[in-house]
Amino acid sequence: MIDVVNPATEEVIGSIVDSDAAAVDAAVSAANAALGPWSALSPATRAGYLRALADEFEKRSDEISELVTRQNGTPISITRAMQSQVPVCYRYFASLAEKLSVEQHVETASGDAIVLREPVGVVGAITPWNGPQPLIAWKLGPALAAGCTAVIKPAPETSLDAFVFAEIVAAAGIPEGVVNIVTGGRETGAALVAHPGVHKVAFTGSTVAGKAIAAECAKQLKHVTLELGGKSAGILLDDVDLDAFRPLVLSACSPNTGQTCRALTRVLAPASRYDEVVDLLADTMAGIPQGDPLDPAVFFGPLVNATQRERVESYIELGKAEGAEMVLGGGRPFDRGYYVAPTIFRGVTNDMRIAREEIFGPVLTVMPYRTVDEAVAIANDSEYGLGGGVFSPDRERATEVARRIVTGSVGVNTSTLPIETPFGGVKNSGIGRELGPQSVDAYLEYKTIFRA
Repeated sequence: MIDVVNPATEEVIGSIVDSDAAAVDAAVSAANAALGPWSALSPATRAGYLRALADEFEKRSDEISELVTRQNGTPISITRAMQSQVPVCYRYFASLAEKLSVEQHVETASGDAIVLREPVGVVGAITPWNGPQPLIAWKLGPALAAGCTAVIKPAPETSLDAFVFAEIVAAAGIPEGVVNIVTGGRETGAALVAHPGVHKVAFTGSTVAGKAIAAECAKQLKHVTLELGGKSAGILLDDVDLDAFRPLVLSACSPNTGQTCRALTRVLAPASRYDEVVDLLADTMAGIPQGDPLDPAVFFGPLVNATQRERVESYIELGKAEGAEMVLGGGRPFDRGYYVAPTIFRGVTNDMRIAREEIFGPVLTVMPYRTVDEAVAIANDSEYGLGGGVFSPDRERATEVARRIVTGSVGVNTSTLPIETPFGGVKNSGIGRELGPQSVDAYLEYKTIFRA
């Protein structure tokens, strides 16, 4: 068994089974048994099940929100906002299922052909602790729409909500075996990835884990989608309206107490306004309430566990050792809970480890630039390429800068990620895309029947 700990109180709030290879095999076998009947349903019928799943999820959204907050420390207002998007996501994929063309006739030079789009098969979906239910939906939605079945392995820190989700799946009437859940740690995930009955793996998590998963999938030549780490840059152009940018500091630069892969943790400020930007960031971050994550007025909670707090604190010490100036935070604000105060470093150069490595906590680095070309070069000088942002009242100018950033997605004056467009990374930030109509294609195989 694995204990589940509330990071705000350091108290055990539950436990989960650390599933072994036999349990994984049983789940995969159930998914394979259900695959034929499920894939034989029309896309429109599968869309109906996805809408039922959305309806049932809405009924228990508040319950799941509180449970997630108690498990990972995400402030409840943020958790509720995240859960509110889960039914929207399932309904979006229902609409894509209804539009899914499973057969296309093509005239060829030697006759005609039929191009079929068939489900990949059983999907192993491995999700992280920082956004458990939304990130399940990003994988399960397109998988079910395409006609696949799934085995979900949630993070051990956030598996209690998976039990509620299993009840939601049953209440939606989804046939037995179509959606399966196994709980456990790394060994459980490794058994799922390696299982020959799994035909595709969809993973969100660290780059290190993603590379190991990719290696195993390569051995078996199975499909894989990886959404991995990030060290995204937010470029403030020299005409930036700081009053307009201030409300975005939390959502763009340090959402979920900095525990979000696409957070803009590298802030690039024009040298002519560098002090002004640093002061605004420090003033804004210092004013964001931190405390009990179940308090709706709180927007910075604890880090997910003691290990993560130690990791973040080690980077704070590293930043000071590297010669960066800490202008805010750096300590533990409370005696209980895995809290780290919001922290900002100035005087940072892009060769420092705090500017290059993913910290995954409420730590921002602020770097100056003199020209837009230099800003773009700094933004692109990274092993990651997941997110990014450009801020300026001149929308078209900012868009032209965004085009030059080598990354999977870039926000212009916004941090809102639209579900109707593909999301994913380049370089060490991953392979493939989730969301958008393109995501369904990742769960389909093409078969051509050509006829004389």
